Amino acid sequence: MNTIQNKYYFQALDNFPYNMEDTMEALNYALSYDPNQADCLCLLARVYAEVLNDYTTAKEYFERAMASNLHCISLYPPYIECLLWNEDFQEAEKLIHFALTVKGIDKAAIYNKKSLWYEYQRDYKNALKAIDEARLHTYTQSFMSHLDDRAKLIKQKEKKVNKKQRNSK
Repeated sequence: MNTIQNKYYFQALDNFPYNMEDTMEALNYALSYDPNQADCLCLLARVYAEVLNDYTTAKEYFERAMASNLHCISLYPPYIECLLWNEDFQEAEKLIHFALTVKGIDKAAIYNKKSLWYEYQRDYKNALKAIDEARLHTYTQSFMSHLDDRAKLIKQKEKKVNKKQRNSK
C-alpha cells in the first residue's frame, strides 16, 4: 500500500462501523489507488457482511482479497465468520484448517472460530476442545475472559441438550 492509500484505509478503518458514509468514502478512495489491495477489500467485505448482511457480495470481496494476498492475516477471522453466518459450513471448515497454516495468524482467534463452527454443528464437546486450544494460544487477559465466557455459554447449551435428551427417553 502506498502512503496515500494507507491514509484512506486508516480513515475507513477508524470510521468503521460507526460512520458508514465516511467509511465507504475513504474505502472508495483507497481502492481507487489499488483495486486489489487485500486489507481494503477485506474491510469492504466486512461492510457487506456485518452491516448490510449481504453475505454473497461479502464472500466475493473476501475471495478477491485472498486472491490478492493469501497471507493477509486480517481477513481470515471475519471471512470465517461470514461463512458461518451464511451457513457455508464446509467452506468455513476448509478455511479454518488453511488459516491455521498461515504464518503470523492469530491462532487463538482461529481456534475461537473453530469452536463457533462446532457450536453451529451442535458438537459442544469439540467446541469446548477448540476453546481449550484457543486458550493455549491466547496472550491477553481480555481474550482469555472472552474465551471463558464462550465456554460458559457452550456448557449451558450442552446442559440444555443433555436435559432434553434425558426427558425425551
